[in-house]
Amino acid sequence: MATAGDLERPSLDEPLAPLMVVIGMSAAMWAEEIVDLFPHTHFDSWGIRPRTVRGLWGILFAPFLHAGFPHLIGNTVPFLILGSVIAVGGVARIVQVVVLVGLTSGFGTWLFGQSNSVHIGASGIVFGFVTYLVSRGLFARKILWILGGIIVLVVYGGIVWGLFPRPGISWQGHLFGAIGGVLAAWIMHGDHGETAPAAAL
Repeated sequence: MATAGDLERPSLDEPLAPLMVVIGMSAAMWAEEIVDLFPHTHFDSWGIRPRTVRGLWGILFAPFLHAGFPHLIGNTVPFLILGSVIAVGGVARIVQVVVLVGLTSGFGTWLFGQSNSVHIGASGIVFGFVTYLVSRGLFARKILWILGGIIVLVVYGGIVWGLFPRPGISWQGHLFGAIGGVLAAWIMHGDHGETAPAAAL
């Protein structure tokens, strides 16, 4: 039975656990890319292959696969920063956002990606993180979240160019990842008929 003293001392596990989800996923990306340096690995072939049965596995694997270390670094930095901001809300929140964004980005790419192509990288989830953080305050009607979303938009607003078609870029993953972020914000923070204070903090 917990004592009053136990209740007053929060465990370090509580704030660290959600951050470990973000750090753990990033570590898995780096571990895969290092292993992929060895001959005959070819893990990148397990990315999303639009409208193929094998390509469905890529919905799960693609965020962990990258086309070299520059690509990996470019995704790791915003993934860690934005993911950590979301993880402040707890393990359930970061897991829900990753799953909703990952599935939306993955299935959207699988359905609408160019035939005979392979899509890899965590950029779809990064795009989803951005739009989730930008839109959640609007759905939850929380002023601090709205202000935070404005900051995220100012810092990362330039990624909007990644939503437009460019050769060699999985813009479908970016687009549907961004849609997934808004969808996650609506599912997790929309009132869905419930009443909420208009200016809650």
